[in-house]
Amino acid sequence: MSDSTTVNYPTEFKGFAITDPKQWDNPKLTSYQPKNFGSHDIDIEIECCGICASELFSLKNDWSDAPLNCLSSKYGPKSQVVGHEIVGKIVAIGNDVTMYKIGQRVGLGAQAYSCLNCSRCKSNNEQYCPHAVGTYCSTYSDGYVSQGGYASHVRALDHFCFPIPDNLDSKFVGPLMCGGLTVFSPIKRNIQGIVNPKVAIIGIGGLGHMAIMIANALGAEVTAFSRGNSKKDDALKMGAHHFVATSEDKNWMTNYIDSFDLILNCASSTKALQLNDLLPCLKVNKKFLSVGLPHKDEEFDLKPIQFFSNGCTIGSSKLGSREEAIELLSLASKYDIKPWIQEIPICENGVHEGLTKLDNGDVKYRFVLTDFHRFFNTGK
Repeated sequence: MSDSTTVNYPTEFKGFAITDPKQWDNPKLTSYQPKNFGSHDIDIEIECCGICASELFSLKNDWSDAPLNCLSSKYGPKSQVVGHEIVGKIVAIGNDVTMYKIGQRVGLGAQAYSCLNCSRCKSNNEQYCPHAVGTYCSTYSDGYVSQGGYASHVRALDHFCFPIPDNLDSKFVGPLMCGGLTVFSPIKRNIQGIVNPKVAIIGIGGLGHMAIMIANALGAEVTAFSRGNSKKDDALKMGAHHFVATSEDKNWMTNYIDSFDLILNCASSTKALQLNDLLPCLKVNKKFLSVGLPHKDEEFDLKPIQFFSNGCTIGSSKLGSREEAIELLSLASKYDIKPWIQEIPICENGVHEGLTKLDNGDVKYRFVLTDFHRFFNTGK
């Protein structure tokens, strides 16, 4: 626990952490030792950080049956700071860093390290590197468990920090670093080269609302799927060309058979997912990809015969590459893509408010923690 909010950088970082998943909604201000500084590492003095549903799952430990990773960290804190939609300025660079300079504004998403030498890393698929380390809750080779962005500073490999165009406001960039990149990668990879591509987006939440904007900017005809009509007006404002309320539009399946080049599932739960009805809506040999990662106990309800009518594929997608992150920021700069955000000044009550409201679905459509410099006495 820490009483003062002022940070004794570079020997300490400060952030909001838990030691027990039962505390998920009440992270406390904590002082902690950063990871040992590598020659290709950079330190970011954080300006703002989005709140992602991944944080809820991680804080509650809903993706694992094992104890929190931080409890077995070989050095550093035995507590966990989350957050991976980070924007800030560089305040330190390793001896071998050549792509950045002190004072430059960068973004950091959900990945902080990969080996950069394997076949996946060398083919712009570093998010799938077998040695990948997430920005929080993930263990480095030296035994340190990564600490995230609800904090004064964060340390990461330079490769996973991305230069931000000057015309983009930091608070809108934060959500693009994880949520935006997570939907950009599969959309781009699956509609590239298709004339007049048609994309369906399921779930109009934190991920889905950015997917609508991004798919539209990439030139797709976008159909938004939700259970009811309550988000219809929002979805159309975001750039959807069509809207389907699956619980109210009785003929939606018949109307959309053989329609889509990609169906992207952005919902964080599979409980209401009508997968057997959705797959026939794909064109031949096209994909249903899920980017929302649900509770460890949830499963897909799927009849194998549904694959045979159109030879479709069901799968997933993880984050995105550095190359794709930079492309996304360029797209956002060109088309003025701004996630729909609600700002919350960072403090103990603010973190609690953001997490609990997100848990209750009370957000349109992404919370962003702001005022980091004022709280931590940084930004000098």
